[in-house]
Amino acid sequence: MGTRPSAIATLVERTSRCTAIVALPDGIKAEQVTRTSPGVSSASRPQLRRTLTWDRGREMAEHQAITAETGRPVHLCKPRSPWQRGTNENTNRLLRQYLPEGAELRTFSQACLDAIAHDLNHRPRRTHGYRTPAEVYAGLLNSGDALTA
Repeated sequence: MGTRPSAIATLVERTSRCTAIVALPDGIKAEQVTRTSPGVSSASRPQLRRTLTWDRGREMAEHQAITAETGRPVHLCKPRSPWQRGTNENTNRLLRQYLPEGAELRTFSQACLDAIAHDLNHRPRRTHGYRTPAEVYAGLLNSGDALTA
């Protein structure tokens, strides 16, 4: 969330921490998020798409429609339990370097958000032995052990 009603959605693949950022130009009401969600959830490769885990906010009131559209169940975290989505919380902390708290997020184009995601995906992470999320993601896709849909 930025200056109300501006917002973005972040999609973070848990193993690699590869990130996609999507503008929510129409706001964060349930109907608006539901319209945007299929595009958000298709940002990852099919081999790595199984489920979505989201906050338990009012914007997810129509999560059944998202499941029907994408074919993937939406899991909602327990209230006041941010540790259930720790990878996303960490990514949101990293995003604060680019998108300060309280910023007017509607001023950022999708191209700008894609550039920020590119920077994050090519930033070495200690948790990966200083490999980048993009390298880990590519390794997952190229391995014989990659998840299958």
